[in-house]
Amino acid sequence: MTIQTLDVIDAKILKALQEDGRLTNQTLAEQVGVSASPCWRRVKQLEEDNVIQGYRAVLDRRKIGLGVMVFVRVNIDSHSEADAKKFEQGVMELENVVACYSIGGDADFLLQVVSRDLDTFADFAMSVIRRLPGIKEMQSMFVLKEIKPFASLPVKRA
Repeated sequence: MTIQTLDVIDAKILKALQEDGRLTNQTLAEQVGVSASPCWRRVKQLEEDNVIQGYRAVLDRRKIGLGVMVFVRVNIDSHSEADAKKFEQGVMELENVVACYSIGGDADFLLQVVSRDLDTFADFAMSVIRRLPGIKEMQSMFVLKEIKPFASLPVKRA
C-alpha cells in the first residue's frame, strides 16, 4: 500500500490505533464512523500491507530504571558497505541502543541510547559503543528534558 491508496477512513484508523493500540474493533469502528466488519477488513489490509507493523506498549523509561537518554553521533573509519554493515550488525545486538539512524552531514550514524544513570552510560559508551567495529569518533549529547518524545506519525490521506 502506498500513501496514494490511503483514504480518509484509513487515515482515521491509523491515527486512532497510534493513540490506543488496544481499541476493540467495535470501538475503533465507532470512532472512525464505519461498521465493525469493514473496519476489521481495513485493519487487516493495513496489517497485510505492512502499514501497521505491530502493536506495542509505550513505557515510561524512568519508571523502569532508565533515567538517562543520550544521542551519540558516530563516525566510522571506512565507508565501505561491508564495514558499515559490520557496525550496523554490532549496534543491532545492543539493547540499550533503542534507535540507530544512518545520517548525512558531519556524522555517519546517530544512536539513541538509554541507561540507568551517567556512570552506567559512561561504562557502556567506553566499553561497548567505543568497541563497535570501525568506530573512528563519537560524540555524546545528553538529553536534559524531553520536550516532545516520539508518540505517533502524522497520517494524512493522499
